[in-house]
Amino acid sequence: MNTAPASVPLLAVEDLSVEFRTRSGTVRALDRIGFELHRGETMALVGESGSGKSVTAYAIMGILDEAARTTSGRIVFGGLDLVHADDKAMGEIRGRELAIIFQNPRTALNPIRPVGRQIADILLRHGNVTAALAPQHAIDMLARVRIPDPKRRALSYPFELSGGMCQRVMIAMALACEPQLLIADEPTTGLDITTQAVIMDLIAELAAEQNMATLLITHDLGLAAEYCGHIAVMHAGHIVETAPTAALFATPRHPYTAKLIAATPGGAPDLAGLASIPGALPDLRRADLPPCRYTARCERVATDCEELPLRRLALGAGHHVACHFPL
Repeated sequence: MNTAPASVPLLAVEDLSVEFRTRSGTVRALDRIGFELHRGETMALVGESGSGKSVTAYAIMGILDEAARTTSGRIVFGGLDLVHADDKAMGEIRGRELAIIFQNPRTALNPIRPVGRQIADILLRHGNVTAALAPQHAIDMLARVRIPDPKRRALSYPFELSGGMCQRVMIAMALACEPQLLIADEPTTGLDITTQAVIMDLIAELAAEQNMATLLITHDLGLAAEYCGHIAVMHAGHIVETAPTAALFATPRHPYTAKLIAATPGGAPDLAGLASIPGALPDLRRADLPPCRYTARCERVATDCEELPLRRLALGAGHHVACHFPL
């Protein structure tokens, strides 16, 4: 599925911090996170809800809420720092070089515009296609994502399609201009297990055809293991561990990663057999957040964890952990 990484990453997130100003205080949503993604690679960002996965995706796409502020770091894509790119530059890149699939396609699609027209809009904006040819190109994209009778379905509105069909339309829109990077934000949310597999197989197949990098946002470690060559584990706005998928499952080094793997449904015969992760994510509005945001939940916590700056240790090829006392 994944090609060998090139020496220069397609995407490099470096020391990125993002905060949100709210009525109840400042939420420090991302704290100095970093990772790289190469052309043709598929990488997963995994973690609990609220860990910062979608904020990371929206920061890359330049679609953060107006209350958000990037306080440090860079997002380098194809040599351009997206954090400091102006609206015109981002408007040219977004949709053509960078694309995203949202987790709720039915609400992401325009409810009062036929889906074929919505794909044609993307092509007219970024695809160097004439108005006369755009409708047929849109039908071709629907056929490419294996929607039956694409000519008829191009005239359908989102409410006339199933959730799986809407997600295929979103994939068609995202890939219409053959982007270099696709972000899939929980792309199988709300779909039945069979449709989930079909959607993920489709994304993987089309990514391989275009040698496209894919960033999969998910809370499902099993899904990440099946489709991704690398995994980055997030907890409370920190990336606590990154590793090749096989290495992460064979030898998780951060206590949180080990707990996540233990909590993943696998061989347990029933719910009682599943492990759970104690505690909850910390309140990111706290002014006294410790350097390691996992301290309140960690069985290995020591004074260093609460007082010393969090350090990132290199443990092997592509394997890094942010922990003073790794497993």
